[in-house]
Amino acid sequence: MVRNIVGVLIAIGAGESEPGWSSEVLETRDRTKGGVTAAADGLYLCGVSYSAGYNFPPPPPPCRFW
Repeated sequence: MVRNIVGVLIAIGAGESEPGWSSEVLETRDRTKGGVTAAADGLYLCGVSYSAGYNFPPPPPPCRFW
């Protein structure tokens, strides 16, 4: 999912699509409408947070790459 969203954001940032296109893609719930899927290179999950209502324990500190 993240790679699909990144692909949409790259197209918008490059001026190939209008910013509102991201909403259109998400509303269709169809990944094929989003264009190119971004490569997995360089994408890392560094942390997750949840609202207090879920009652999960606090997460560990985020990873540091630099």
